[in-house]
Amino acid sequence: MIMITGASSGLGAALAKNYALDNEHLFLTGRNPQRLKQIAQQLQSTQPINIYPADLSNPQDIKPLFDALPCTPAKLIHCAGSGLFGAIETQDPTDIKQLIDNNVTSCIYVLQEAVKRYKDKPLSLVIIMSSAAQTAKANESTYCAAKWAVKGFISALKLELKASPINIIAVYPGGMDTSFWSTSGTQQDTRTFMQASEAALMLKHALIDTEKGYISEISIDRY
Repeated sequence: MIMITGASSGLGAALAKNYALDNEHLFLTGRNPQRLKQIAQQLQSTQPINIYPADLSNPQDIKPLFDALPCTPAKLIHCAGSGLFGAIETQDPTDIKQLIDNNVTSCIYVLQEAVKRYKDKPLSLVIIMSSAAQTAKANESTYCAAKWAVKGFISALKLELKASPINIIAVYPGGMDTSFWSTSGTQQDTRTFMQASEAALMLKHALIDTEKGYISEISIDRY
């Protein structure tokens, strides 16, 4: 079974569609119940498609979410997140807190619960970040801060789990033409950006491991 967070839009939804075509058993979660249900209804698969709406930045939602899993996942792909752009002096403190909750807090809570439950199991934890976790960008100061925080967290967690069969895989996608930009409150010309379906296809292929190896860091760049 594959668990995907942030599955109601963008890369998360595109990954769900790709894995459904392979008839994978899927467990999808997202903040928006209506969009999550719509995505699940669009999928064609011979295997079950389970959905569970949750706010991953709310600690009260985390345990029930994992309790709802019908079995131990082989992969947990954490796509949930949001953006915030513009000059630092224009950013509202409430929006900054929400950015940190959606990107940093949610990742910590999800991985904490996964480690609690599956520390001794061969689970792949796939963390979708952004190229902004690798390169500083003007007018993306708080967004970069959030993504760099996630990168630091999972880098330290890799060391903490050195003796565990859990694999942590860091993913750094470049710009994609999704609703991410409009929901982040910025105007962006995305005509040269990747489609989420392209990034999902490349990522799915990169996540294929072998008996003794796996790809631990993945950058998905656009031309």
